[in-house]
Amino acid sequence: MFFKKSSKRVFRLFFATDIHGSDVCWRKFLNAAHHYQADVLVLGGDLTGKAIVPIVQEEKTRWSVRFLDADYELHSESEVRDLERVIADRGYYPVVLTREALESMLNDSTSQSALFQRLMLERVDRWMQLADERLASAGLTCYVCPGNDDPFEIDERIARAKTVQLAEGRVIELFGYQMASTGWSNRTPWHTYREEDEDALYGRIQLMVQQLRVPPERVILNLHCPPFASGLDDAPEIGEDLRVRYAGRATRPVGSRAVRRVIEELQPIVSLHGHIHEGRGTTRIGRTLCINPGSSYEQGQLLGAVIDFDGSSRLSRYLLTVG
Repeated sequence: MFFKKSSKRVFRLFFATDIHGSDVCWRKFLNAAHHYQADVLVLGGDLTGKAIVPIVQEEKTRWSVRFLDADYELHSESEVRDLERVIADRGYYPVVLTREALESMLNDSTSQSALFQRLMLERVDRWMQLADERLASAGLTCYVCPGNDDPFEIDERIARAKTVQLAEGRVIELFGYQMASTGWSNRTPWHTYREEDEDALYGRIQLMVQQLRVPPERVILNLHCPPFASGLDDAPEIGEDLRVRYAGRATRPVGSRAVRRVIEELQPIVSLHGHIHEGRGTTRIGRTLCINPGSSYEQGQLLGAVIDFDGSSRLSRYLLTVG
């Protein structure tokens, strides 16, 4: 049985990524340490959500909501709280507003941005507090690396946590192994916070690689963007209007050439990726096992990977998980 403890095991790592603000996925991630008997938790990039969902108070005991193309009418505060939980578990940010406040905000882009940032940071703060409550006595390490979709303001919020460490740009010691992490990606059609040209991304990763002091079979690369043309980076084709082209369900590789180049040159024992939610799977580039657990955060599913490190030069025990 995979989850049975082995005397040969040096440590077990649980990896997940791209939870995009989902409350339930964060709770499942924290619980994964106990469930999978992991020694290390690693969350790859894209922690934060993408949109606000207004809950409009029309009258004292009547609220209206449009969420995921469905209209809801609520008649009690308990119904409001229940729907708020559903919205938060799907990765969005619910907020109760009067009709006048909503219309005012819709006409003021500055107010929209300020509200989004406040709600986003409040959730990150709650997540870090929850991590401190649940992991304080667990005796394990937890690392979080923001991704290309994550605003820079969240980094300091993560760094404040007692039980969670910010992994971005760092080489971290793990039971005789070393892990190098970055959430930056190559260019995307959406012009996200942490993306850059391939040459710059290669240079960014190389700055970490130069700090490594262990052989490649003891190196873990935690790089949000998957390597180009690896099968882990196949994404639906996007048109000029930024809409998915469903005709023929065409996909194309959108991963990073810089990431692939680093993997080919260094040949670490494993590289961990995310970014492309549909790219769930594993592949090998030379001796390196490349893993993208994928993401189903909107369905409340935490996709992940359990990996055992036993000190050998090749990983033999790993499992993609759904929870």
